[in-house]
Amino acid sequence: MPSLKDLKNRIASVKATQKITKAMKMVAAAKLRRAQEAAEAARPYSQRMGAVLANIAQAVGQDDSAPRLMTGTGKDDVHLLVVCTAERGLCGGFNSQIARLARDHSRKLLANGKTVKIICVGKKGFDILRREFASLIIDRVDLREVKKLGFGNADEIGRKVIALFDKGEFDVCTLFYSEFKSVIAQIPTAQQLIPASAGEAAEQSDAIYDYEPDAAAILGDLIPRNISVQIFRALLENVAGEMGAKMSAMDNATRNAGEMINKLTLNYNRQRQAQITKELIEIISGAEAL
Repeated sequence: MPSLKDLKNRIASVKATQKITKAMKMVAAAKLRRAQEAAEAARPYSQRMGAVLANIAQAVGQDDSAPRLMTGTGKDDVHLLVVCTAERGLCGGFNSQIARLARDHSRKLLANGKTVKIICVGKKGFDILRREFASLIIDRVDLREVKKLGFGNADEIGRKVIALFDKGEFDVCTLFYSEFKSVIAQIPTAQQLIPASAGEAAEQSDAIYDYEPDAAAILGDLIPRNISVQIFRALLENVAGEMGAKMSAMDNATRNAGEMINKLTLNYNRQRQAQITKELIEIISGAEAL
């Protein structure tokens, strides 16, 4: 049984931890609002760009002049997985859920005889995936020093992916991230980047459009930008999801620390009361012996 001093020290330690988790919860709550606004603001742009690409892709069809980023290589032997996770932990199962989706997808591809290559964006995803797929990780993007994510960060990743495609390093590229729904709900998502998925057209109409210089040239310029836009949206969704998950995790940790403090305090009071009672009995017994 621990002594009164040990219990007192442990209560003080848990109280200090509770202060830290409470402060982290407040910081995450403050960052969440800005991150959520940024993620929600990026969604209409990325969705509208997908609709524009769909409209232009309909005009091009399966023409030989269509960009390779849209038509692909005609094979699906080599798959590149771009796994976006957070740089830091203490956010519950946020990072592990994204990594689990990427890991399951990798196992399925490998079981079908495909070749898998992985680019990790974020330290936590790299730490999780390297345990099983260390030989498949070809690159890692470190964003720990980035105070505020900008389009330039996503564009750098997008250019890197396109450069690998131009070199014939892969046939299909899939992006993994977590879509932010609410503070307690972040949905791990897999989105195909290459061959570019044009999605659904914005609206059906009888209007006839003329493209200058031509539809294929416009697609050749828009698809690389769309890849960077989708990566940027994924990074913003991840930041919002990370803050929401961290806020929820720190709230649970704070409440758990409070419950532990109550139990330790009760144990301390009972042990102290028993010790005082024992001392009184010894005093009374000694007085009666005289």
